[in-house]
Amino acid sequence: QLVESGGGLVQAGGSLRLSCAASGRTGSSYAMGWFRQAPGKEREFVAAISWSGGRIYYEDSVKGRFTISRDNAKNTVYLQMNSLKPEDTAVYYCAADRLVLTDLRYTYWGQGTQVTVSS
Repeated sequence: QLVESGGGLVQAGGSLRLSCAASGRTGSSYAMGWFRQAPGKEREFVAAISWSGGRIYYEDSVKGRFTISRDNAKNTVYLQMNSLKPEDTAVYYCAADRLVLTDLRYTYWGQGTQVTVSS
């Protein structure tokens, strides 16, 4: 089970930190990813991190602004989002899989958390 939290309303230029708490099977030895889906658009990759944290990937538009990290002792992955833009507005989902993926083939998905960036 994956449960996201930390979404909300923020002004452009502000920051938010999303959290994704994993439990059960997804709590061990899984790579994690963050995705987002804006209204009327397809779900898209944002960031991914391997179990060890040694491999990290970002979508180009968030590089330098977003940081993915994880605390395996807490079974939690984070997405620190800085310098937010209105185009970052979306529902953000975390996902888990044995492989570090940058596409939608993750096995497990959370329910999502809304991020709204006002201009």
